[in-house]
Amino acid sequence: MASLHLCLGPIPGHRPPKFRSKFRSARCAGDLQALFNRIAPVYDNLNDLLSLGQHRIWKRMAVSWSAPKEGDSVLDVCCGSGDLAFLLSEGVGTNGKVVGLDFSKEQLMVASSRQHSRLMSCYKNIEWVEGAALDIAFSDCYFDAITIGYGLRNVVDIHKAMAEMNRVLKPASKASVLDFNKNMNPFGTSFEEWMIDNIVVPVASGCGLTTEYKYLKSSIQEFLTGKELEKLALQTGFSTATHFEIGGGLMGNLVATR
Repeated sequence: MASLHLCLGPIPGHRPPKFRSKFRSARCAGDLQALFNRIAPVYDNLNDLLSLGQHRIWKRMAVSWSAPKEGDSVLDVCCGSGDLAFLLSEGVGTNGKVVGLDFSKEQLMVASSRQHSRLMSCYKNIEWVEGAALDIAFSDCYFDAITIGYGLRNVVDIHKAMAEMNRVLKPASKASVLDFNKNMNPFGTSFEEWMIDNIVVPVASGCGLTTEYKYLKSSIQEFLTGKELEKLALQTGFSTATHFEIGGGLMGNLVATR
């Protein structure tokens, strides 16, 4: 039976989390955690509305690039309300295992509720774990595939997050990283910022989430380009890395092989 772990004790294959004492990072992570807890109730509906449903296509592409197989053990980092985890579950089947990891308890509660409302038997193989992308509490070489959708841009240490994914991934296995694309084309950048200012934020405002979605533009501006993401993957131990622009260049997907 599926379960939701909220730091209640050790889980097989887990490592105990390390203590982190950097106050500035902890404060930033805490702010982000509070933000995602606040948007959890409307997160799925906003994604559908703001992308006109296209995010479902991009997420299927991301999962496909991670190459999950029947019987695999796979991880979705920053799983949110579970979209990628559900797709991974379909890929690994009833004999496989999916872990959905997120630091937002509210997002995990939404994911767990969605899981219990669905009928496909494979969804029973999903385990929701509250935890941090910077200290993934599983042993080395544990997973056959990893996905992270719209999460890498929001962690306080991108290098550490990539290194952690590399550590828990089995040799020759793939990590698939879906996120907004930091477009280097001036027209593309202007269009992306116009979309955020004139569509995303006003729509979010209608849900009382103006402040929560205003951060989006700055987070994209501070994110890495596709080439920089490829370089980062190699620096953190991956053997190959390729970044694909999708969604007309508005989105990007890094595929990195350990």
